Amino acid sequence: MSLVDEDRLKKLYESDPPEYSEAVAIQNELRDKVISKNGFGSIKTVAGADLAILKDQNKLVCGIIVFSYPDLVEIERVWEVVDENFPYIPGLLAFREGPAIMKTYKKLKEKPDVLIFDGQGIAHPRGFGIACYVGVLLDIPTMGIGKSRLYGTHQEPEDIAGSYQSLFSKNNEQIGVVLKTKKRTKPVFVSIGHKIDLSTSVDIALTCYRGYRIPEPTRLADQYVAELKKELNSNVLST
Repeated sequence: MSLVDEDRLKKLYESDPPEYSEAVAIQNELRDKVISKNGFGSIKTVAGADLAILKDQNKLVCGIIVFSYPDLVEIERVWEVVDENFPYIPGLLAFREGPAIMKTYKKLKEKPDVLIFDGQGIAHPRGFGIACYVGVLLDIPTMGIGKSRLYGTHQEPEDIAGSYQSLFSKNNEQIGVVLKTKKRTKPVFVSIGHKIDLSTSVDIALTCYRGYRIPEPTRLADQYVAELKKELNSNVLST
């Protein structure tokens, strides 16, 4: 019997999160639904998403910023605060942060052609990171650009902006690329989430580079969330 029925999906992002074993089983089942082909024509908009924990509140704040592409002019930004119903467990980040991202995404008036995460897509021990989780459940194109490696083996890319090496699973399947966006900095880890191919994901990461190690959509989303967190924490402390 499938674990991913309509009622269970609703509970996943409301008030009844799964147990550890069920979460792993759900990842394994949904992994087969990932589409590794582009689900769009031309890309006119992209968005970056990020989250932060609110101090002593058991809540997460999520921010998403939509930009025109490739010039990256901001179009819209939205945010939402959601209860933290799932603990931090490596490899199961999607069950902790996915509900907040999906709720925030639904507030957007301008839905992006591609949603970019500071995290992993298929470059994950079970091939189903947060970019896959949100992409499959919302049926939208997504990709991950992680600041660190969660899973896989690779050679180090040359210290040249734009150089990259393949990231491989234990079965020697390519699951992403290790990309140098800037000289003399650590690489980032690019992988597909859903409805996008790897070469397009790499092109987007490079096109969104603006002189920093982290591509602009997720870099600015991170700044936005940090500002929201500071403001929301201050409001709580002052009441």
